[in-house]
Amino acid sequence: MLTLLPARALAASVGGPDPATLSLWWGLPFAAMLLSIALMPLFAGQVWHHHQGKIAAGWAALFLIPFAISFGVQATWDAALHTLLHEYLPFVILLTALYTVSGGIAVRGNLHGSPAQNTLLLAIGTVLASIMGTTGAAMLMVRPVIRANDARRHNAHVLVFFIFLVANAGGALTPLGDPPLFLGFLKGVDFFWTLRHLLAPTALLCALLLAVFYVLDRWFWRQEAERPATDPTPDSPLGIIGAWNVLWLAVIVIAVLHSGLWKPGMTVPVLGQHLELQNLTRDAVLILVALLSLATTPWQARHENQFAWGPMIEVGKLFLGIFLTIIPVIAILRAGSGGALAPLVQLTSDAQGQPIAAAYFWLTGVLSSFLDNAPTYLVFFNLAGGDAAQLMAHVTTLMAISAGAVFMGAVTYIGNAPNFMVKAIAEHRGVHMPSFFGYMGWSFAILLPCFLVLTWVFFR
Repeated sequence: MLTLLPARALAASVGGPDPATLSLWWGLPFAAMLLSIALMPLFAGQVWHHHQGKIAAGWAALFLIPFAISFGVQATWDAALHTLLHEYLPFVILLTALYTVSGGIAVRGNLHGSPAQNTLLLAIGTVLASIMGTTGAAMLMVRPVIRANDARRHNAHVLVFFIFLVANAGGALTPLGDPPLFLGFLKGVDFFWTLRHLLAPTALLCALLLAVFYVLDRWFWRQEAERPATDPTPDSPLGIIGAWNVLWLAVIVIAVLHSGLWKPGMTVPVLGQHLELQNLTRDAVLILVALLSLATTPWQARHENQFAWGPMIEVGKLFLGIFLTIIPVIAILRAGSGGALAPLVQLTSDAQGQPIAAAYFWLTGVLSSFLDNAPTYLVFFNLAGGDAAQLMAHVTTLMAISAGAVFMGAVTYIGNAPNFMVKAIAEHRGVHMPSFFGYMGWSFAILLPCFLVLTWVFFR
């Protein structure tokens, strides 16, 4: 979602270290932060639920304090402030605006969950994901999808494919779609670059998944036709409340697009950092839109959506820890072959030093499956050089990084934030979702063959 601190910012800080001299020990707080996110909900759920903010702050302190002792308070302050003002706050502001606006659109009514209608609902959600973000589209569509299938005995597979498509793959076409792509946009990737270059792989992946889903859902449908169940929510016409939020969603799109096109060349000094005017204007508009959404949305809409600030607060806490602890990792990666991660750099390049697209796709994807796809994107974006203009020219490399981060976030429940949110909502509504490893069984069987096809077609 954001551009993290370039290596030169560390070196330019008063007393700042040369990134080539940083050891991998500085990356331990970042690794511990991501492992906490991945494992603690599984093995220490109660502790994690009640103390995740403190745990994130602890890992951040474990980086900041030793760094300040080693290289000076001023260098540490400059590095942290650069990250917070240039990357973290814009990221959180965008997510908050999308979360607020999407949470104010409630879909009423019910459809009959036939294979054709289920496939149509998933296709609609997939398209919406690149417009309103995977989180927004998932929160908007998950309840109608659950209601449409609440009379079916076998309905968990519908939510599994919902996660594959709406919560992940569908968000690959714009910076609004998925956090990794917004980070790339803040790094300097053109707003429409992903649409131009990821449209083909996204269309192929989504077409494959929708086709597999239709065949599988039709098989389950035929099994259940012999023993029809009572529908607890009979079919009724669809309707929307909170329609003002459609306008606010359009304003968000315009604000983000405008910030990428309008380059006045003016900066505003804030605490010693120079923030570009177009970015400050964008963030101000996004905050205003969130407030207007709260003011114009009927309370029934958020009530029916069970809207709460808890998930957004959780994201804010965790990403604060991630953005701070990743500072030295990004610096090491930007040092390239002269840094401590030289073996990883070599793995992604051939004998002539040219990037290997398939390696970037799978390495980014594997880490995105078990960690969070936004910081994983940043790691490999910087590993590939971190220069947006250069990476946009090397189309296949940036395609591979972007596709790996977005698509393979669907492999586990923890790969992307909406995955767990969909699981929690579905279970609350009585759907018997697969366990953590059960879900991985589904994803390995369905997604991995699709990813092999994408590798053969686009990343050879």
